[in-house]
Amino acid sequence: MADVIAEILPRALNGLSFGALLFLIASGLTLTFGLMRTLNLAHGAFYLLGGYIALDLLRRTDSYWVGLGGALLFVGLLGLIFERLLLHRFIGRELPQIILTIGLAFIISDLVLGHYGGAPATPPRPPGLQGSFTVGSFTFPWFRLGLIVIAVVVWAGLWLLVNRTRAGAVIRAAVDDQEMARAIGIRVPVIFMVMFSFGAALAAFAGVWGGAFTGLAPGEEFQILILALVVVVVGGLGSVNGALLAAALVGLVDEFGRALFPEFAFFTVFAPVALLLALRPQGLFGKAAT
Repeated sequence: MADVIAEILPRALNGLSFGALLFLIASGLTLTFGLMRTLNLAHGAFYLLGGYIALDLLRRTDSYWVGLGGALLFVGLLGLIFERLLLHRFIGRELPQIILTIGLAFIISDLVLGHYGGAPATPPRPPGLQGSFTVGSFTFPWFRLGLIVIAVVVWAGLWLLVNRTRAGAVIRAAVDDQEMARAIGIRVPVIFMVMFSFGAALAAFAGVWGGAFTGLAPGEEFQILILALVVVVVGGLGSVNGALLAAALVGLVDEFGRALFPEFAFFTVFAPVALLLALRPQGLFGKAAT
């Protein structure tokens, strides 16, 4: 029994830590796509850009926090400018949103490749989270444990923002009925602009942590985007709780699937996802279309 626990527990924690990363990646997309219904295919590029900017600033200043703050600020401002100048013209129009955001993703990818090169890079881990802790024969990295804690904190913050604050009520009103929201004085374009910027900053935050977890390399932004879309859709559009649960499930399925069926790594993740969506198209916590 002890041998079984010793085998399963590390894999379960590894799966949960990967799921925590998936939630951080998907958290911004939960706001922009799940809640605002703005299809942002540049989300993975924001993730990649945030990781590289943080790494660049850290090398220049030797400060992890300057790198993290600079990445959030830069990518958040980029998202704000992009939404204000272009994307806001196409609210509710999916095809132009796809063209614009995927075009931005390719531009960012080429700029990152041209400036930083194609060699993989790994941002350092946050101060205090190097090394591992040991309990008996069990050893687990502090960084991965911190990743799980950070994901829970981000989930709690987003859930409170969306469900327990006046700002969240304003956001939901602006999304559900724009004309009525405008009639009662809500500045819908400003709400959308700020939320898109916040979602981009969350992608950059995930890029800093995710880069330290899996590394960074140009071209990975679309793989990250696919995983984020899976988490958002499986969890249910606009559901922060659903995104957290879906991320944990995908992380666990990925970890145990790779251990048991390494030659079918992608199948073990995407086959259950396809089956779930076939049985429940609205996702775990989504509302059925009426």
